[in-house]
Amino acid sequence: MAFVTEHSRSAAGHQPAINQPTVNKPAIAAAFSRAANSYDSAADLQRATGETLLALGAQHPGGAVLDAGCGTGHFSRLWRERGKHVIALDLAAGMLERARQHQAADGYLLGDIENIPLPDQSVDLCFSNLAVQWCADLSVALGELYRVTRPGGCILFSTLADGSLDELGRAWQQIDGKRHVNDFLSFQHISAACQGYRHTLTPQLYQQQFANVIALMRSLQGIGATHLHQGREPGLSGRERLMALQRAYSMQSGYYPLSYHLVYGVIYRD
Repeated sequence: MAFVTEHSRSAAGHQPAINQPTVNKPAIAAAFSRAANSYDSAADLQRATGETLLALGAQHPGGAVLDAGCGTGHFSRLWRERGKHVIALDLAAGMLERARQHQAADGYLLGDIENIPLPDQSVDLCFSNLAVQWCADLSVALGELYRVTRPGGCILFSTLADGSLDELGRAWQQIDGKRHVNDFLSFQHISAACQGYRHTLTPQLYQQQFANVIALMRSLQGIGATHLHQGREPGLSGRERLMALQRAYSMQSGYYPLSYHLVYGVIYRD
């Protein structure tokens, strides 16, 4: 997997809003709450990206961490095992409850990354693994993470970029002319949202392979990533439709691939 890194050292400041799809936060929260019990067994991608993100901040001496979009608390617990005081934040009550059951953090907040219920300069590190792509405005989300971070701290985030789930979108399009997958920001738009801060961005391609399309769709359902910003048609996931999807899906080496265009970001709090 090739890595390309972008560096920027511009002074912090406000950036113009970047248009993103209208998001229904209650629907997103409900989708992830429904997936809370199955999430850990299906979250291979989230584990891989989170481990990479964890390594980026492992040497930081700060003692207080906000896990923004904590899910079931897997990485909250890993930060806590490293001696950090961890606050777990999630939009989905079901996910937050799982984190609490796992005793993953020192504190728990039900809330939105775009409106974090913490005072200014509350933590040393913000860690947000595959969560900000669900925000309405990336610039607002990053601004909030920056606001609650103390000078000398940093914000670690991973997100999905344009091109993610493209194989699935192309297969659906062959069936009914619609992609039925969410659109994600381009790398250029993600970069623009970071321009007010000293930062680095690292894109990476990650591909999963499945034996059949049913397994592929179940993996998305298992992590709650089935909410569509544009709405869902009745019967979209019926078995006949899934069989049609499998016939339309392009195979690679006998498997059904699903690609994710990832971006890892580090923002330095000056």
